[in-house]
Amino acid sequence: MSTNALAGFRLDNQVAVVIGGTGVLGGRMAAALAGAGARIVVVGRDATKGEDAAAQLREEGGDVQFAPCDASDRAELRALVDSVVASHGRIDVLVNGAGVNSTTPFLDIDNDELERIVAINQLSVVRSCQEFGRYFVARAEADGVGASIINVGSASALVPLSRVFTYSMTKAAVHNLTKNLAREWGSLGIRCNVLVPGFFPAEQNRAVLTPERVTSIIGHTPLGRFGEADELAGATLLLASDAGRFITGTELIVDGGFHAMTI
Repeated sequence: MSTNALAGFRLDNQVAVVIGGTGVLGGRMAAALAGAGARIVVVGRDATKGEDAAAQLREEGGDVQFAPCDASDRAELRALVDSVVASHGRIDVLVNGAGVNSTTPFLDIDNDELERIVAINQLSVVRSCQEFGRYFVARAEADGVGASIINVGSASALVPLSRVFTYSMTKAAVHNLTKNLAREWGSLGIRCNVLVPGFFPAEQNRAVLTPERVTSIIGHTPLGRFGEADELAGATLLLASDAGRFITGTELIVDGGFHAMTI
């Protein structure tokens, strides 16, 4: 690869907001963006966890700050946009990576669980795309500067997987929303894509990973193992940077070949 091609992956002087950056996968996505030169704002609800995550990324050499925010709250998201623009002068990349899961059997899912998971996994992405989108659209119309939105999807949004009913439903909605926004904002240079992790052990799916399920997943994955969080770095940088400037409305799957398997 030429030096010029590699330069396309750089994010120098850009600002990336990573909602859910306090988690395992979101944290490593933030690290990848920071490593490419972006200034990072890690966003989460837990201030202690968030400050710890930001401190760890700074130890790795990143320019990283933490901003507390409940991404399901529109007013807090609007304040977050204003705060980041005020302190950093711009926003160029938005990662929507907050998510929760549950193993409740379908007929036992109650209203509290349904509303909680829908609020965090689905409505937070809708509201985030709206509030950050207002800024992105206004800037694009005024100055012709585009942006990249990366919504974190799921393998369960593409094929039916047992025991994650509400999670799968909300992630499927995120995939659909992303494609619609790619159509809506493409002419403004605002790209919207879904990064689709396969099976990466993280906080939200450990309850699902019983020994029997682990055996089944590994047997269905051509590379024969789970993913490691740092293996999302390449896909994250491609979607965020000018290297992927002609990529929008796509589902970029990072799953060790899981979706290539049938029988």
